[in-house]
Amino acid sequence: MSTETTNIHATAIVVGKTGLLFLGASGSGKSSLAFSCLAAAKPLGLAAALVADDQVFITSRDGAVIAECPPSIAGLMEIRYTGIVRLPHVSEAEMHFAIRPVDPATAERLPPENEQVDVTGSIRLPLIRLSAISINPLAAIMAKIAVDLD
Repeated sequence: MSTETTNIHATAIVVGKTGLLFLGASGSGKSSLAFSCLAAAKPLGLAAALVADDQVFITSRDGAVIAECPPSIAGLMEIRYTGIVRLPHVSEAEMHFAIRPVDPATAERLPPENEQVDVTGSIRLPLIRLSAISINPLAAIMAKIAVDLD
């Protein structure tokens, strides 16, 4: 059973079998953090791919949160101040966690445990807050969650 597909402003990637959905306002650091995660995965020998950048189609299918890429932007990511780059991509993937970039100057030092976020009116994901200027966001995410890296 699936729900209606919603187009959201986000970036979706998959590292191993773990889907990460980066949420936040324009300019908050979603694409930069996602790109850093993708770049960090390769030297570690981890499979990683872009699902979609800027526009992500979200739906619930058989209890799973699925992110899909609009065909017109498949494999394309904007790296602010650098331009559009082409990356290895998949057309859809299951999402397991939402990542919200935060400004370290104003963010809570210790956010609530087991925090969840409404991605759409009917879809929720566990939320991880991450400094928008994190030097190694993939390491921080892996430290927070038990990532399935197969």
